[in-house]
Amino acid sequence: MTDLIHYARRKSREIDVGDVPMGGSNPIRLQSMTDTPTMDTEASVRQVLRIAEAGGEYVRLTTQGTREARNMQLIHAGVRQAGCQVPLIADVHFNPSVADVAALYCEKVRVNPGNYSDQQRLVPLLDICRQHHTALRVGVNHGSLSERIMSRYGDTPEGIVESCMEFLRICLRHSFTDVAVSVKASDTAVMVRSVRLLVTAMEREGMDFPLHLGVTEAGDGEDGRIKSAVGIGALLADGLGDTVRVSLSEPPEREIPVAREIVRHVLESRSSDVPSIFGSEVPSSFNWLSPERRLTTRVGDVGRGQPPVVLTEMPASGVMPLNPYTLNKAAADKLRSDPSTIVVSQPRGEDVVAEHRALAFALMHLGLQNPLLLQHTDTDPLRAASLLGAPLIDKLADGLVMPDERLALSLLQASRERISKTEYIACPGCGRTLYDLQGTLSRIKAATPHLKGKTIAVMGCIVNGPGEMAGADYGYVGAARGKISLYKGKTCLERNIPEEQAVERLLKLIEEDND
Repeated sequence: MTDLIHYARRKSREIDVGDVPMGGSNPIRLQSMTDTPTMDTEASVRQVLRIAEAGGEYVRLTTQGTREARNMQLIHAGVRQAGCQVPLIADVHFNPSVADVAALYCEKVRVNPGNYSDQQRLVPLLDICRQHHTALRVGVNHGSLSERIMSRYGDTPEGIVESCMEFLRICLRHSFTDVAVSVKASDTAVMVRSVRLLVTAMEREGMDFPLHLGVTEAGDGEDGRIKSAVGIGALLADGLGDTVRVSLSEPPEREIPVAREIVRHVLESRSSDVPSIFGSEVPSSFNWLSPERRLTTRVGDVGRGQPPVVLTEMPASGVMPLNPYTLNKAAADKLRSDPSTIVVSQPRGEDVVAEHRALAFALMHLGLQNPLLLQHTDTDPLRAASLLGAPLIDKLADGLVMPDERLALSLLQASRERISKTEYIACPGCGRTLYDLQGTLSRIKAATPHLKGKTIAVMGCIVNGPGEMAGADYGYVGAARGKISLYKGKTCLERNIPEEQAVERLLKLIEEDND
C-alpha cells in the first residue's frame, strides 16, 4: 500500500502515445473528447484544435463503426495540416473489429473488455498496434461490465478490476506493453476504490501500466467540477494517475482548465517532506482498499451513526482544534477524560491531506473515539474538492467546518458521504450523442431541484446508459436520433419518445410516482 502521509508518485512505465509519452517521469497529461460526429471531418478537426489550444495533450474521438474508424485518417490529416501534433485516440465500443481499423489511423485505441465476448479476440489488435506503433487503453466502465463478470462478481469494484486484469494479462503474454489502463464510475467512492484495488492487483502481479483517471457522467457546472475534483483529487493525492480527463456535459475544451487546476492544487499541496511527527504507520483498523467510518462517540448530532454535519463557524465550546503538531500527551489525556469533546482538524497548511490523515490516524492509534471535524477555510470549490477528496473518501470525517455551507454540502454529496439534494448523472456527450444533451440537462435540473435524495440520469446514448445509471431513480437515455427512452430504476417504461416531448414525459412520470 502507498504511503498515505508522505507523497510519492507511483512508478509507472513510460508508454509512447505519438510524440507525447505518458507515464514514467512525464507530467500528468490532460485530455478531452470531442462531441462532434466523427463522420463530420471539418467539425471534428476544428474541435480537436480548440481542445489542443486549451491545453489538451490527447484528444479522443468516438469510432462507433468502421466508417468512423476509417474517417479518423481524414481527421488525423486535417489536424496535422493545421500544424497541430496532438495525438488522437479512437474510442471503440461494441464491435472489436472497429478497433482493428482505428488502430491504423490514430496514436492510441481505447477498448472496453465488456465488449469482448472472446478475450482472445484482443490478440489480432495487439499485433496491429505493434506494427503501427499504436498505444492501447484498456478502459473499464462501471456501467458496461460483461455478463460473465457480472455473474461472478456482480456490479462491484472487484468485478471492474478483474475485467481489466484479464486483458492486461493477455497483453503481457503477448509482450505488448504500450498500454494504459482506466477503471471509471460515476460514483466517486466506487471509482476511487476500484483504482486502489486495481493498483494493488497490478503490483501483486508485477505490472506498472500508467493510469488514466476520470469520473464518468459527472454532469455540468459547479457540481460536475466538484464531483470530478473529489474523485480525481483523492487518487492524485496518493500519487496515482498519469493522465486525467474531466467529463463535463459542456463544450469539451472547457474540461481542460478544470483538469489542469485539479492537478495543480494537489501537486502544489502534497509533499514528500513532512515532519516526522506525522508518522506514516496506518492503523490496523483503517482499510485503504475499503474504508469504513472511524468508530466515534456520538455527541448530539455528531459522531457515531450520524451523517456528517456542516458547521459554518467554530463553536465557542465543546471542541478542541488540533493538528499533528499540537496533539500532545496533555491534549490526548483531556480527550480521553472527556469523550464528548469534538476534535476539529485545523491544519497549518503545509500539506492538508497529510495533516488531516495524520491527526485521524493518531486518534485511532491512541484509541480515542472523539468525533472529528475537518476545517477548511478556503472557499475555492476546486481547491476544496481536490484536497478534501482523500480524507472524505477515506471516511475519516464526522463533519466539516467551512464558511460556505452550500460548498460543504456539495463536497459531502460528491464523496457519497451525505445526500442533501437531487443527484444528477450526466454524460459529457460525444459523437454518439443522439439529442441536445446540454440543453436537456439544464431543463431537467431546473425542474427537479426539490427531489432530495433522488438520482436522475441523463445519458446521450446506450453505450454506458443503462449500466452506468443502474443506481438512478429515473433515466433519460438517447435511443435513436431525436428519440428518447425513459427509465424508472433499471426498467425501461417508455421507448422512442420524440425528443421534443421527452422532458415533459419524464417530469410527468416523476409526478405520478409522487416524487
